[in-house]
Amino acid sequence: MNTHFIKLEEPTIKLIEQINRWDNDPKLIPLVRPNRNKTEFEKRYKMTIEDLTKRLESHHIYLIYLNDKVVGEMNFMVDPVHLFNKVPGTAWIGITIGEPEGRGKGIGKEAIEFLEEQIKKQGLKRIELGVFEFNTPAQKLYKKMGYKEIGRIENFTYWNEKMWTDIRMEKYL
Repeated sequence: MNTHFIKLEEPTIKLIEQINRWDNDPKLIPLVRPNRNKTEFEKRYKMTIEDLTKRLESHHIYLIYLNDKVVGEMNFMVDPVHLFNKVPGTAWIGITIGEPEGRGKGIGKEAIEFLEEQIKKQGLKRIELGVFEFNTPAQKLYKKMGYKEIGRIENFTYWNEKMWTDIRMEKYL
């Protein structure tokens, strides 16, 4: 298995199509974005090249490759307004393994280790993330990698006919 990561500099139509497919995949929607209610959960999104180009102004985005195929993306932003603990110099991370063949192979762990290195290179010392309470595999991975729970936001996201909590975690580098 050959996993590698490449910083996104220039979005392409092909990449936009792939991201839109992931963002609208019913299996991934509950894992990658909060939904306030059933209507929002069922809504479909269509990102454009302009949207992703604008996102690059505030996010450091890396593509996750398995062999020569993009199977996911990960990103971090610095000091976003949605931090649970507003500690200056904090990176907020997000990761999506969009392609089924990229899941269950340890790529998520490799990707987070890579992101942590990129964040250290920026001189940042703290990472914060959110993980939905029903996503127990991700919680287990984050704990194993040294992330600690720092708080919970109740009734944060809709999935499977009910509202769920967002668990906020942090790690000091």
